[in-house]
Amino acid sequence: MAIKIKIKKGDTVRVIAGSQKGAEGTVLSITKENNKAIVEGINLVKKHNKPNAQNPQGGITEKEASIDISNLSVFTADGKTTRVGYRMEDGSKVRFAKKTDEVI
Repeated sequence: MAIKIKIKKGDTVRVIAGSQKGAEGTVLSITKENNKAIVEGINLVKKHNKPNAQNPQGGITEKEASIDISNLSVFTADGKTTRVGYRMEDGSKVRFAKKTDEVI
């Protein structure tokens, strides 16, 4: 079952649970179907590549694997993690940090 995702592409997030706890990065993409996000520099996995025309040497590359949305938290400009809320301002819907009440 898909949940309402309040984290968007481009947000700066901190990992709040798991082996990467405390790490920070920018959200590169979101997959709504399975509530996962790919965060820059977080949850790196090694991929073994066979030699091909583009990469005749082959080798091992590192890339980001997805991480569950529930393990991520948006943080504010002063570096505190916060939850995200929505409200109407001047006839448009905006996201705001619940801890500091600033618009994200």
